[in-house]
Amino acid sequence: MTSDAYVMQTYARYPLFLARGDGMRAFEADGRSFLDFAGGLGALSLGHCHPVWLEAVREQAATIGLVSNLYATEPQARLAERLAELLPIPDARVFLANSGAEANEAAIKLARKRGLSQGRPKIVALEGSFHGRTVATLAATGQPGKREAFEPLVDWFVHVPPGDLEAMRDALGAGDVCAVLLEPVMGEGGVRPLPHEYLQEVRALCDEHDVLLVADEVQSGSGRCGDWLAASLSGVVPDVATLAKGLGGGLPIGACISRAGVAFGPGEHASTFGGGPIPCAAALAVLDTIERQDLLANAREIGGRLRDRILVLTPDALVTEVRGRGLLIGVQLAEPVAHEVVLAMIDEGVLATEAGPDVVRMSPPLVVTPDEADEAVDALVAALGKVAAARGWTA
Repeated sequence: MTSDAYVMQTYARYPLFLARGDGMRAFEADGRSFLDFAGGLGALSLGHCHPVWLEAVREQAATIGLVSNLYATEPQARLAERLAELLPIPDARVFLANSGAEANEAAIKLARKRGLSQGRPKIVALEGSFHGRTVATLAATGQPGKREAFEPLVDWFVHVPPGDLEAMRDALGAGDVCAVLLEPVMGEGGVRPLPHEYLQEVRALCDEHDVLLVADEVQSGSGRCGDWLAASLSGVVPDVATLAKGLGGGLPIGACISRAGVAFGPGEHASTFGGGPIPCAAALAVLDTIERQDLLANAREIGGRLRDRILVLTPDALVTEVRGRGLLIGVQLAEPVAHEVVLAMIDEGVLATEAGPDVVRMSPPLVVTPDEADEAVDALVAALGKVAAARGWTA
């Protein structure tokens, strides 16, 4: 079977046709098994077909599936309450969407709603950032190569270098900015955590200028980095945070969570499918399982094990740095051969992804064990060796 004839080729896909999944493993139709350290680009918080997640989805699908947001449902109400309880945002209000891009769109609209009333239309984002593929989130994305085919886009985003406090201070000092939008860990930009001190200073600058701090935690949130928000690891509380990917554990859902006084009113935003009962039931199962099995601690512990072992076992000539927080890991390569390394890892029976031409990304389910972490590192080491040998490099 092939999808080439009818599916738009928007992804440069790896040469696999996956048929089923079970826990930490994905399988081709012939039964060949792969340890899944791609994790649905970080979306599979509990792995494939986790029994608690599966039962929650089955039970809800057999009860009521979709009613639109003209009516209330218990799963949506419970999920909004759980997110408000778990996240540090004070007196939180929740808008539920279907994806990370939609959650970020909602956050951008919230910021603009507040800013336009004050004569401050602009939003500051970071160079190298990634916020989505819709028109507004693409304009926010600080990667010109992703934008250029669609320009001109909206013109009210200002991009500054990550980590540059002077540039941020200058941008906010102009007096026309309503929000700062950033990823505490820049995922598609190479898995680059923003320094704790930088995030703390940006928070202080936002307070000084009465500017909203919006944390895009689509990839880094929902426990992936070892806390419900990666910003919390820096002691920073955003005014607005966005979640998606890992929140649904494999079903599409996004969330925009805002502090008191920053919210939509009737008719200002909407989604037919957003916050549907089935994905909300799935998300509740994810959150409950993370808490019950203490998977936040597991993300921190196994993430540290991965980083330490990669640094010890990989040749310095090929791997220059290992970055990340929790179970969002970026392996910086000395050469732009990440695609070749990921293909070689597939040959070793492990799935990973790329976060740029020279970064191998690992984002396994939060249920990963120490032995599985070691297996993935062994596959990475073997893959690096194969790529080096094929290119005639010596470590």
